Formats: sequence, C-alpha cells, structure tokens
Amino acid sequence: YIILACLAIAAFVCVVIAWFAILFTTRYPRGLFDFVVGVSRWSLRVAAYAFLLTTDRYPIFSLT
Repeated sequence: YIILACLAIAAFVCVVIAWFAILFTTRYPRGLFDFVVGVSRWSLRVAAYAFLLTTDRYPIFSLT
C-alpha cells in the first residue's frame, strides 16, 4: 500500500503536468499516459486481490 500510495501521488503529479502539456500542445505525452494507465491498472489489481477477493493471484510488480 505504501508503494501504491507513492505511485498514486506521482501519477497525480503526472496528470497535472500532462494537463499543461495538453493545454499548449493539444497532445497527451505518451510516456505520461503510459505511466498513469499503469498505475491505474496496478491499483485495480491490488484492490481485486486485497479488498474484493476476486482473485487469489498476488498482483505483479509491474505497471504493464
């Protein structure tokens, strides 16, 4: 949970940076997009394992 919390803070910072990038370039930077999507996917994996108990597979430690 500690790692996920740190990643969530980093993803929030990336979203703010991406907002400015979109504002000036009208494009979402691919690297920022991949990171934010990876954090979201990992967050869902952890929630499915820890809270929803829908899977017995431990979440992998990658953002892909």
